Amino acid sequence: MSHEIICVAQMRAIDEAAARAGVPTRALMEKAGRAVADVVASRFTPRPTAILCGPGNNGGDGWVAARALQERGWPVWVETLVPIETLAGDAADAARAWAGDVHAVGEDKPMAELFIDALFGAGLSKPLSGEAARLARALARAPERVVAVDVPSGLDGDSGQENGGLCFRAGITVTFVCKKPAHVLMPGRAFCGEVVVADIGVPQEVMETQAIELFENDPSLWRFPWPDANTHKHARGHVMVASGGRMRTGAARLAARGALRVGAGLVTVLSPPDAVAENAAHLTAIMLREVASASDLAEAIEAADCVIAGPAFGTTSEHGVFLQAALGAPSRAPIVLDADALTLLAPVKGGLDERDVLTPHVGEFKRAFPGVLEGASNRIDAARIAAARAGCVVLLKGPDTVVASPSGRTVVNTTGDAHLASAGSGDVLAGLIGGLIAQGMASFAAAAAAAWLHGKSGEALGPGMIAEDVPEILPQILKALRASGVR
Repeated sequence: MSHEIICVAQMRAIDEAAARAGVPTRALMEKAGRAVADVVASRFTPRPTAILCGPGNNGGDGWVAARALQERGWPVWVETLVPIETLAGDAADAARAWAGDVHAVGEDKPMAELFIDALFGAGLSKPLSGEAARLARALARAPERVVAVDVPSGLDGDSGQENGGLCFRAGITVTFVCKKPAHVLMPGRAFCGEVVVADIGVPQEVMETQAIELFENDPSLWRFPWPDANTHKHARGHVMVASGGRMRTGAARLAARGALRVGAGLVTVLSPPDAVAENAAHLTAIMLREVASASDLAEAIEAADCVIAGPAFGTTSEHGVFLQAALGAPSRAPIVLDADALTLLAPVKGGLDERDVLTPHVGEFKRAFPGVLEGASNRIDAARIAAARAGCVVLLKGPDTVVASPSGRTVVNTTGDAHLASAGSGDVLAGLIGGLIAQGMASFAAAAAAAWLHGKSGEALGPGMIAEDVPEILPQILKALRASGVR
C-alpha cells in the first residue's frame, strides 16, 4: 500500500502526464468510476441509490459508477446538478453512455437509501451553493449513507477545510492514485470517513515524475531500532532530561519514563539542587544527577546520546542561560526542545542542529514562528516553512500531527484520538522521540515513529487515560508492531 500524499496540482499533473504516456483520461475516468462501484458493492447490499453528479470530471466518475452499479443489478439513478447538454469532454462521454433514469438535483424523485457524492472533487475552491448546499446540510445528519468520490463535495483538497464552512460528510470516501492532504488533515479527515485509495492504472513511470515528499505516517517509512541478542544497555543510548526546579519536576520524569520505555538503555534526569530530593523520591531505574550551573549542565550532557529540554523547565533568564549552554556545548548530542524551551527560543530564527527536534503545539508554534501558520495554506506547509527556518525537524502537534524535516520531507500522523489531549501527554511524546534518537534513529524518523507509537497508545487506552498510562502500555504496542513484521 502506498502512503504517498499528493496535492491537487500534482494530481492534475499526473492526469496530464498519463495522457501524454498514452493512457487516455477517459480510460482513467472509467476505472475511477468502476472503482467507486466496486467499493460500494463490497460495503453495501443493493438498495435504492442516487448518484449525485456535478459539472466536471468528478461528475463523470459518478456517471460511470452509476452504469457499473446498474450492470450489477442495483436500483440506481443519476441526479445531475447541471443539464446533460452542458457537459463537456470526458464527463459528457460518460453521461452519454448512461441509459438509466436521470433527474435534476432537487426535483421529485424516488427515495434513496444511499447517496454517491460525485458533485465536486478536491479542486473546488468556492463554497457550495443552491441545491448542492441544501443536500450537504440535509445529508450531514446521516454520513453513513454517503459515499464520496475523491473528497466530500465542498472540502478543499489541499487545506482540509470546508469551503465557506460547508461540505458533505461521508462514511466512505473513494479517492484515486494517492490520498490528498484533505484526507489526513483535520477537519477534513473527520468528514471523509473511511478513505479507500483506488489504483486506476496510472503508469509507474508517470508517478516517478512527481517529486513526492509528503506521506501518511506508517511503520514502513521508518526502521525501528529493535535490539538483537548481543545488544547491551550502553549500546541502546543514554538520554538526559533537564528537570525544572522544586515543584516543577513531574514533566521531566514523564519524558524520562517515555524514553526508558521506548528502549533507551540509560536515562538520567538532570536536576537543579532544590529538586534533587523530590526527583529522587520518584525515580528507580531512571538515574539522577545534580546540575547546579550552566557549566554543570554542559559537562553532564557530554555523555548523552540525546537531550530533552523544556518540559516544566522554567522560562527565566537563568533558564535561558542553561538552555544556551546546552545548545552551545561542544560535540553535543541532538536535543528535543519542548514546552518552556520553545518559549525561551521564541522567535526561532535558525541556528539549530539538523538533528534537533522542536515539538510545539499550536500556541507554541505561533510564538516560535510568528505569522507562519496564519500565512500558510495548511499545517503541512507551515511545518515545512518552520523546519527550513529553524534548520531542524519540527513536529507540529495536534490531532493531525505533522513532522517536517529541513529538506522538506514530511509526514502527517493519523494515529491517536482525543483522549491524548491530557496534561503531560506531550512530555511523554518528547521522551519517546529522545529515546529513539538515542538508539540511533535519525531525528526525522524518530519523531515520526514516536508520533505513531504515541497515537497507537492513546487508541489502546481510550477514555480515562492519563499521561502516566502511555509509557506503561507501550510494551503492548511495541509487541504488536514487532509481530506485524516491521523491522
